[in-house]
Amino acid sequence: MSESSNQTENGAELQFVFRSNSEIAVHVSSLEKAEHFYAGILGFKLVAKTGRQLEFDTGKLRLYVNLDSRPLTSYVPSFDVADREAAREYLEGVGCKPVHIGSQPGLSYIRDPFGMLFDIVERKPDGHGDITP
Repeated sequence: MSESSNQTENGAELQFVFRSNSEIAVHVSSLEKAEHFYAGILGFKLVAKTGRQLEFDTGKLRLYVNLDSRPLTSYVPSFDVADREAAREYLEGVGCKPVHIGSQPGLSYIRDPFGMLFDIVERKPDGHGDITP
């Protein structure tokens, strides 16, 4: 893919640009135990806490720990998009399925055609085509 445009190597125009970010989410059944483990044992800095989510600064990654009675078996990679709703509709149109996991404003969970779960977060592009928080 060309860095200076939204085209693939064969010249096809991309409808959406998905950019990886430095965020990962995990789902747990106990925020209290998770806080003890991630902050107390691993030493990650707790930067935000609600009744449903912990947010840790781990160094290179931002770790979101979400309260969920049905913990997932893997981590959830996160992708930034300029328009979350349009990207979600586009992904559904190409065979991805929305997954309803709690309610986290500003993000959508998606399961790709291969079964992989990821989320998309709306972040507006800066003047250089990069998506910024």
